[in-house]
Amino acid sequence: KMNLIDVDFTELKKTNPDTVGWIEVKGTNINYPFVWGSDNKYYLNHSFDKSYNEGGWVFLDYRNNPNNLSKNNIIYAHGRFDRTMFGSLKNILESGWLNNSNNYVVKLSTNSENTLWQVFSVYRVPTTNDYIQVDFASDKAFLEFGNMLINRSAYNFNTTVNATDKILTLSTCYNDQEKVVLHAKLIKKETK
Repeated sequence: KMNLIDVDFTELKKTNPDTVGWIEVKGTNINYPFVWGSDNKYYLNHSFDKSYNEGGWVFLDYRNNPNNLSKNNIIYAHGRFDRTMFGSLKNILESGWLNNSNNYVVKLSTNSENTLWQVFSVYRVPTTNDYIQVDFASDKAFLEFGNMLINRSAYNFNTTVNATDKILTLSTCYNDQEKVVLHAKLIKKETK
């Protein structure tokens, strides 16, 4: 029943043609357009207007396709100390965020559709790449992946992942050795 966000990307694309979507995470400062480049390095040190900036920008994994969702769609940004970019993603591990179920839905808008994603896992983990796989050899492999993410969660959302689900993953640095990660599954989609 939650409202979808619907963003007109015309002006944003004039500033940056790599713009492919907008993400909003309740209970955080995350409310940004996101971009899609040819690698996962460029936007680590370039801002939305493509100028050099250590703060980087919010970007979709280059292996994903914003017009044809993968089984696991990954969005990255720096965990900035000033709480910009994904600096406030750390909120997801705090009781204030976890105690408000309105925070459990992530909103996305792209050129082709507006979507809602239900959070099912949040955690801190020593830096690893086992959660940033985008494609899976079989439904069984995907279900095993989903169960790994659920079992890793610092909070029990009482949600399952099915073979037909699509996952949204948000990932940023928690500190020099750890990442903070959120996983949500697609629950509502409206074509534009």
